Amino acid sequence: MKDHLFTFEQIHIEFARAASDDFNLFHDKHKWLQITHNPFKGPIVLGFQLNTLIEYQMRLYREAQHEDGIIAENQLRFSNYQVTFINALRPRQELSLDIKKTLIATIPELTLTNRITIKSQGKTILLGYKKETKAPLFLADTDLSSLPDLNVLPDKTTVPGTEFFLKRKWMTNGNAKNFLSGSLAEQSDYFDELVPVTHYPEVFPVSLTSGALLEKAQLEHHDFKRNPMVYTSHDFSIDREHLATVKNNDKLHILVRQLPESESNTLSHTAIMLRTYECFGLLENRAILFRIKLNLVPLEQIVKNLSAKTH
Repeated sequence: MKDHLFTFEQIHIEFARAASDDFNLFHDKHKWLQITHNPFKGPIVLGFQLNTLIEYQMRLYREAQHEDGIIAENQLRFSNYQVTFINALRPRQELSLDIKKTLIATIPELTLTNRITIKSQGKTILLGYKKETKAPLFLADTDLSSLPDLNVLPDKTTVPGTEFFLKRKWMTNGNAKNFLSGSLAEQSDYFDELVPVTHYPEVFPVSLTSGALLEKAQLEHHDFKRNPMVYTSHDFSIDREHLATVKNNDKLHILVRQLPESESNTLSHTAIMLRTYECFGLLENRAILFRIKLNLVPLEQIVKNLSAKTH
């Protein structure tokens, strides 16, 4: 697909962060100044905003290429995103989004794959893939069948007998609409009260993991000003069949598990150890709506690494 040009304004960031309860200082139009050694010189666009822009443009691409029919006929119920963040994006920076032609593989199973690139001002912002599959590509082997009833557990607590932190959220049409608009997507393609149509976007429920991680860190007395963390990658799978059942005011249980840091799990071409989280979104009936693996690193270590390269 020919590159499409887009621009985020600060108001788009305001919509998205409010809709997803993301209080990270990096996105705040005032508090970004309070971050120690912040190299970004201003607020930056949310990673999940970029993911939602990809979701919407891929939706238009699939429709134009008549690939949504292939997905439905072959019951490719899982939508998968594999995203690596290379640079941050500031508001009012024009960006280009490039979607490469769909590759259709049949071995071992039918898979539709598109390579995605976002660039701005001559720099690569994001690299990734969008894939449609019959089974989830990420965290598929995690067994959650022995979990207790999450509906009766207190919010923001550890699930007994597990390493999971529980954050309870509620899906609301208004927040989903605002997140879409904040991500340069057309909300009326998902919600239309007159038809009526209510179809939650794929990325919005997953975006709520950012707020869950922030609340977990806050309870652990993390210093967001002195030790800010930045995403380096998002790998997630969404179950479209379960997503189609989601409606206004549905309960969503977000489970967060932090993996031990390891010298074998580092940022590409560096010795910086990644902080990896595995998160799951479960509906009230225990159906797994999404699975996501997120990698973060301390901003300070990235700045030091860049400084070392320039000297």
